[in-house]
Amino acid sequence: MRRGNGSGESGIRKGRQGLPARLRNPPGGRNARVMLLALALDRTGSGLWAASSVLYLTFVTQLSAPQIGVLLGVAGVAGIAGSPLAGRLAGRFPVRPLLIGCHLLRLVTLVLVLVCSGFEALLPVIAVTYLGDRAAKMLEMLFATRTAGEQRAAYQALSRSVANGGYAVGAGIAAMGLAVGTSDAYRALILGNALSFVVAAALVWRTSEPRDKAIEVARSDGSAALAPAGKRSPVRRGGPWRDRGYLTFVLLDIPMSLDDSILNVGLPLWLVNRTSAPHALAPAFLIINTVTVVVLQISVSARAEGPRRATRAVLLYGAMMFVCCAFLAVATSGGTWVATAVLLAAALVVTMAELMRSVSSWELAVLLAPEDARAAYLGVAGMSQSIQKSAGPPLLTGAVMAAGPAGWLVLGALVAGLSVVQRRACTRRLRTLPPPVPKRAAAAPTS
Repeated sequence: MRRGNGSGESGIRKGRQGLPARLRNPPGGRNARVMLLALALDRTGSGLWAASSVLYLTFVTQLSAPQIGVLLGVAGVAGIAGSPLAGRLAGRFPVRPLLIGCHLLRLVTLVLVLVCSGFEALLPVIAVTYLGDRAAKMLEMLFATRTAGEQRAAYQALSRSVANGGYAVGAGIAAMGLAVGTSDAYRALILGNALSFVVAAALVWRTSEPRDKAIEVARSDGSAALAPAGKRSPVRRGGPWRDRGYLTFVLLDIPMSLDDSILNVGLPLWLVNRTSAPHALAPAFLIINTVTVVVLQISVSARAEGPRRATRAVLLYGAMMFVCCAFLAVATSGGTWVATAVLLAAALVVTMAELMRSVSSWELAVLLAPEDARAAYLGVAGMSQSIQKSAGPPLLTGAVMAAGPAGWLVLGALVAGLSVVQRRACTRRLRTLPPPVPKRAAAAPTS
């Protein structure tokens, strides 16, 4: 028992180390260092794309606003299939070549974006790009799970810090290109994103294929969790699509990922349309988010490792989301300074909720999946964020914001209530899962 508690305290102490120190010696060793560098370059390219894609489609390819909306909407739907497809393939083939293939696929599609000019030609090209993007992200997380083993939460914290830093660098570079404002400048930004995939693929090629490490599920007191006598695993042989318990977790995880839409859609639109705060405040939301994630992700993640902390983080997420929504509801009742302060506070709280969710969601997705079919299960779990990205913005704009301040209060209460339901469902499943294979037995040589 002491070993389990000591391990948790050790994880917290490691979480207090600075980011440079953790990057020099990440969980997973050399494989992890190389993958984090590839991730940083990949997300730098993503920052270029996010900042320039809409303007490129508008001014270079001459698409109308409705056409761009349809194009990105279809691409978002296509991206939903990326995670389960990658998970299914990763259950049959090595992760490393699959990830290289995703990088090269996106390289090809972005080159095609540069040579295609019509809506009909761009629609399938960008849809495949988004599919490859979601597949790559799922494979990166599976690679991390296998490489870092029980320290996957610490690795994920590093990866999120690195990803946010790379994204910010990409957005900064894009700002310089957009300031030029020529067609060649827009094309250069898209080409820069494509080149990031080349370098990322080369770096992944330098890694070795990670081995899937057994995960020990610990009790709250630190001892190994044992299934009650006579109980069998709730996991069905039909895979994740026939596993009701796991699908329940995935479905609940969709509304438990609404922090993304609130930050990127709800906050700026609420600011502009319903409050007296200055419109120039909008970029501050992303600045707060980026800086907070880079600075605090590691320390927050150290406090969300393991089943007990992960399920507790679910409740904290629900509470923070309710507070954020309450701030948005009252932002309309004060003057300019009150609205400004409340909206900035809401941005900080929703970012803290994101920090909790980013760790607990993946940690529980791993813990709730059977070890012999983890890739397929994690592929299904990865769908929740993709679905949220497609359904979240219409939900906020069409229902929540249309209902005014009351809409935000209802949304906050709903998410808080669902967090209680998800925690209970996860705790129940963790208690009925079969015990993991002991480390010594797994390491014993076969005769």
